[in-house]
Amino acid sequence: MAYDCTPADHLAGTETAMPSHQPVMLDAAIAGLAPHPGGIYVDCTFGRGGHSRALLAQLAGTGMLHALDQDPEAVQAARNGFAAHPNFCIHHRNFVELAAWAAEQGIAGRIDGILMDLGVSSPQLDDAARGFSFSKDGPLDMRMNPQAGEPAARWLARASEAEIAAVLWRYGEERNSRRIARRIVETRGTTPIETTAQLAALIASVPGPRSRSIHPATRSFQAIRIHINRELEALEAGLDAAIDVLAPGGRLVVISFHSLEDRIVKHRLRAAARAAVLRLHGKHFPSDAECAANPRARSAVLRIAERIRGA
Repeated sequence: MAYDCTPADHLAGTETAMPSHQPVMLDAAIAGLAPHPGGIYVDCTFGRGGHSRALLAQLAGTGMLHALDQDPEAVQAARNGFAAHPNFCIHHRNFVELAAWAAEQGIAGRIDGILMDLGVSSPQLDDAARGFSFSKDGPLDMRMNPQAGEPAARWLARASEAEIAAVLWRYGEERNSRRIARRIVETRGTTPIETTAQLAALIASVPGPRSRSIHPATRSFQAIRIHINRELEALEAGLDAAIDVLAPGGRLVVISFHSLEDRIVKHRLRAAARAAVLRLHGKHFPSDAECAANPRARSAVLRIAERIRGA
């Protein structure tokens, strides 16, 4: 079985060690995909390959795992770490392009399983230079693909007070959104807001209602990141495409980390189930043991759906 895995994307050579990374709900994700050795699978969010590595272990012969990621660092990690796997191909693509990409590959309607592990990855959060974390000072970027789009600092420098407030409320459910937006606009008039530490300190200095259980900047950083990367729009398009390109009996597994994501996933899957296109296999949560070992898993929700044969 031939695939369009161009020299830029094909992996050949000697496998090297990957950085340590704990994939969330790994066993549940693989079980939800129910892989068989000769199937075609797509990991839409490669990250550092934790889920991909476990899925590859289930494949043999003509089985193929295609991995997508919009982050060039993730793509390079795949090239470095998965070179010995003949059943693997990495593609520098955003899953918003899933429908077009699957058609290009000639596998639309033939994919046996699709995995989406949503949100920002641990390596992105841990790298101060990427600008995702309020706990690490770095340039205020927040782009999942640094080669495309507008950095957060540039958006904050030009957006209106009303637009900033709307983003903070819509994507972060930040009750202090208007006060924070006003302070950002006042501050940027004399001092450019260019680093994560600057923005985090500014938000923390704004009086008003806030949760005692999380850092004052948590919701605002989430909101700005979602807006900069158009994450929810991409999720809607990616889910619709995933449902369309699955083979009959193919599985879709989606891991989300906050209510905005999970709400979209739930509604899209339920709508497809009502249309007799998908069969739902429920939602699942990480165990207490996993949450203790990997705090990032605490907010995870995993949903499984299956394309109905003949739909």
